[in-house]
Amino acid sequence: MSKYPVVTGILSYGMSGRLFHAPFLETNTRFKLKAVVERSKKDAQQRYPSIISYDAVDELLNDEEIELVIVNTPNQTHYEFAKKALLKGKHVLIEKPCAATSEEVKELFELGKKEGKHVMVFQNRRWDSDFKLVKRIIESGSLGDIIEFHVRFDRYRKEKSVKMFKEIKQPASGLTYDLGPHLLDQVISLFGKPEKSLKLTSTHRKDSEVDDCFTFVLSYANGLTVFAHANLLVAQPLPAYVVHGTKGSFQKSRADIQEEQLNNEMWPTDEAFGIERTGEEGLLTVINKNNQKHISYKEALKGNYKGLFNAVYEQLRKDKPYPITAEQIMWQMELLEKEDWNG
Repeated sequence: MSKYPVVTGILSYGMSGRLFHAPFLETNTRFKLKAVVERSKKDAQQRYPSIISYDAVDELLNDEEIELVIVNTPNQTHYEFAKKALLKGKHVLIEKPCAATSEEVKELFELGKKEGKHVMVFQNRRWDSDFKLVKRIIESGSLGDIIEFHVRFDRYRKEKSVKMFKEIKQPASGLTYDLGPHLLDQVISLFGKPEKSLKLTSTHRKDSEVDDCFTFVLSYANGLTVFAHANLLVAQPLPAYVVHGTKGSFQKSRADIQEEQLNNEMWPTDEAFGIERTGEEGLLTVINKNNQKHISYKEALKGNYKGLFNAVYEQLRKDKPYPITAEQIMWQMELLEKEDWNG
């Protein structure tokens, strides 16, 4: 297990491959980005001249030097391609959602154990600047016991996505399976598995076949209630995070800048990478022992998805457990699959 670096292939060079994977592999000496799959346009080689651009998934999977395969193809193909990669003797890092059903997810983790390969899920938003600050505030104890936690992902996108796999009514499509894994993973990473839950989904865009609004309400044994919500028709977003505790409250906008910077071809190694704009500070309100209110603004921590790739490396080379566990992914899938509450 001392071989270095980890030779990696990416199954697609669409948005996620171009923004969330290739730049971090290229700039991290712990990895060697060897190949991608590009069926038509050969864009990857323009930015990465030494890369191999395969025409098909099977060609990349047959590359014996590749140890780690990033499965970032359309949602409904994750299970099929991850299974193929495992059977070819590769470790896999799978984009969210890991698969379309709990049964498929369970089978992938069991197959990984059987083949002696690691199955890891790409939940990069644990390394968002805004969430990292929220996590630090909660863990500091300054809010006391947490009573309510609200997390939401608001957008205004009236038109259908050009990625039609997200818009066609099929397994793992719709907003619930697109943004739900991000929000639920953040909640689970903070609080664990809920004791009770309900799910609400609805559709509002004209001619849409899939849900474009969802809410999860999660209840914990200690009295904590969590609200996780996303909506594609929000013209004026609310704070992405609102936390209420016995000693105070905290709220924070969704302001992580990594995606925008990566889209503008900034490298993750740039000094300005992951630093939020001024004016996006979180608002902390604490009530002291004299029942006086104290308000302060907290700057976000630097966001950097490099932390996820370092965790992948630590798992593969040093056998350090990957922080996004199989158990957590199974909890997430159970919530995503839950039937809608009908009152």
